[in-house]
Amino acid sequence: MRLALLGGTGDIGEGLALRFARDTDHEILIGSRDPEKARDAVADYEDDLEARGLEADVKGFANEMAADRADVVILSVPPYHVADTVEAVEDELDEETILVTPAVGMKGDEDGMHYHPPGVGSVSELVAEQAPDEVPVVGAYHNLAAGKLADLDLEFDLDTLVVGDDGDAKKRILDLSNEIEGLRALDAGPLANAAEAESVTPLVINIAKYNDDMHDVGVKWI
Repeated sequence: MRLALLGGTGDIGEGLALRFARDTDHEILIGSRDPEKARDAVADYEDDLEARGLEADVKGFANEMAADRADVVILSVPPYHVADTVEAVEDELDEETILVTPAVGMKGDEDGMHYHPPGVGSVSELVAEQAPDEVPVVGAYHNLAAGKLADLDLEFDLDTLVVGDDGDAKKRILDLSNEIEGLRALDAGPLANAAEAESVTPLVINIAKYNDDMHDVGVKWI
């Protein structure tokens, strides 16, 4: 399977790319608006993997080219860029492509971070509204700390909530996510439940803010 991480040069893109590259045999495509930036990121990721005696199939492209080649496209971009990113690659998406979004709308003040969804209710639903009708959209990886993902020396035992209206697409992302060592993917229902899944993220960030020994804290449901 080919996995494209659009905006894969950023924090969450780096973490997911390294974990998928280390723990799975899927081909990883790093996308960026600047293909040279994508190739530079690939070189850094390969160095990180090679330092641990690992080889992986990672390539860098412009976002459009990465999306065109992929079976799963992960929008590893901030929430205020998801609509523009989907619009830029929509001609490369079809019913065989699963579009995944980990983005969460938040705003911060002196007290901490607060959930700030778009008018449609959640970023996941915004992506579904922007995507071509035939393209299944799945929300996942919202509550994972990018720093923890990117540190391959760090073992974790965390959950990620997965939402989506297309049952087959959601199952593929559940199965894919469970390939990452230490990550358990849980079905949280349809996209209508995305706001509840996304809103956990500012809570997690606030816990880390107010507890010195809980940097990059995550969630485990028991």
